[in-house]
Amino acid sequence: MISRNDLVIVVVDDMPLACEAACLLLENIGYLDVRGAHSASHALALLAERPADVVLTDWNMPEMDGLELTRQIRQMDEDINHYTSIIMVTANENLESMLLAFQHGIDDYMTKPLRQQELAARLHAAGRIASLQNRLIETTQTLNVHNKELRELATTDPLTGLGNRRYLQTHLDAILAETMARGGAACLALIDLDHFKVINDTHGHGVGDEVLVAFAKRLHRAARPTDTVARMGGEEFAVIMHYPKMSRANTEAFERILHDISQYPIKTTAGDIFLTASVGVGCYVGGEALPAPDELINCADIKLYQAKAQGRNRVVF
Repeated sequence: MISRNDLVIVVVDDMPLACEAACLLLENIGYLDVRGAHSASHALALLAERPADVVLTDWNMPEMDGLELTRQIRQMDEDINHYTSIIMVTANENLESMLLAFQHGIDDYMTKPLRQQELAARLHAAGRIASLQNRLIETTQTLNVHNKELRELATTDPLTGLGNRRYLQTHLDAILAETMARGGAACLALIDLDHFKVINDTHGHGVGDEVLVAFAKRLHRAARPTDTVARMGGEEFAVIMHYPKMSRANTEAFERILHDISQYPIKTTAGDIFLTASVGVGCYVGGEALPAPDELINCADIKLYQAKAQGRNRVVF
């Protein structure tokens, strides 16, 4: 909780003598960090320079009244993820005015003249409100960061850093919906490394992991920046490609990826290892009945099986 010495206060009053008197009163109570502002715009400038825990503001001011100042402070707080307790000070004691002030977002209401003991009590409460609200904001921000990290972990393959199967299905669902709405074609390629088990059996799983990481990087470089690349599991990877026109959806892009994959060996701690891969491609044409992501994955999987059966190191489209 904020102590009296730590509480940051801004006093706003268009009457310089009243502003100075309020600041002096706060200092007499024991508050050390007190700044005075002789207008609402001056107060906003002070808050932009350094946020406050409490703003003690007059209601009636010629340039901008306390209600408008409150609105702008709330907007400023929202922009910087901060909370400022606002105490409105006025000579008007009627209940309608008090209700109006609370509806505009103030935290407390005091009538003139300010009395030292009452002010000390109100400031103590305002400091608690600011402290609790700002701790809540900090906790929420921390939780949001952790939740984002958890979401990323849930959709990221830890070995290669590519998206995982869940990541691919989410993107595939969105791309299929976009293709149905705008036309063109969406193609899913499943890419399986040929004879990967031999690498693991010969050199060990550590070298196998090196191959998978290097392959993932090579595949990501070979794909277009707009393509979605993911690891489905084991030695199986996937690429989603969207084409504005169906006529552009053909085997050339996938054959180029195969060429880039197998052109050079992958360097590992066990030496250079040459790779080939088999590719099965399933496509959806906009305007047709929208398939579920799993349907397109199953279609590409059948094509991949055919590529393996036909001798590997090829694309079946």
